[in-house]
Amino acid sequence: MPASPPASVLRKLRTIRGVVLDADGILTDGTVLYGSGGDMKAFHIRDGHGLVLMRRLGLFLGVISGRSSEGLDRRLDELGIPDRFLGVREKIPCLRELVSRWGVPTESLLFMGDDVVDLSVMRLSGVAVTVPEAPFALRREAHWVTQSAGGRGAVREVSDWICFCLTGDGSFAFSGIGREDR
Repeated sequence: MPASPPASVLRKLRTIRGVVLDADGILTDGTVLYGSGGDMKAFHIRDGHGLVLMRRLGLFLGVISGRSSEGLDRRLDELGIPDRFLGVREKIPCLRELVSRWGVPTESLLFMGDDVVDLSVMRLSGVAVTVPEAPFALRREAHWVTQSAGGRGAVREVSDWICFCLTGDGSFAFSGIGREDR
């Protein structure tokens, strides 16, 4: 496992009930390739498996992104993440919708974003996470800056720590264990 997040974050990770992510710069490295078939994005396979692990533990998962793309929709479908707001300008109303839909307080959410449009949502979340290449304003406000880059394992880094804090099991051999079983 990478270096530990701050102790204050580790304590908060034990109370997380939902994880909300920005897409570009978090699930991807922020690169957009344009071609004749539209834009293309690359996703890290271990980030996806980290989302699957968190879902197995009964965590709510959502994505709020300022951009939408066919590739992102397809990836979220593959991962079984129906709660998504893509191509939105204002992220706070989307977060409020997720909180209402899931029945969890914002203090029980972890939000992961990488640019200034994410600051308002980060400030409302119980745990605010960003990536090393994020602008200074985000790194200054975040509770935790991952060691891994966006689109290069940052989501998996976060999911590994959440899973460990919720189960105490570093082997991640907790298939079949739901949140209610802990």
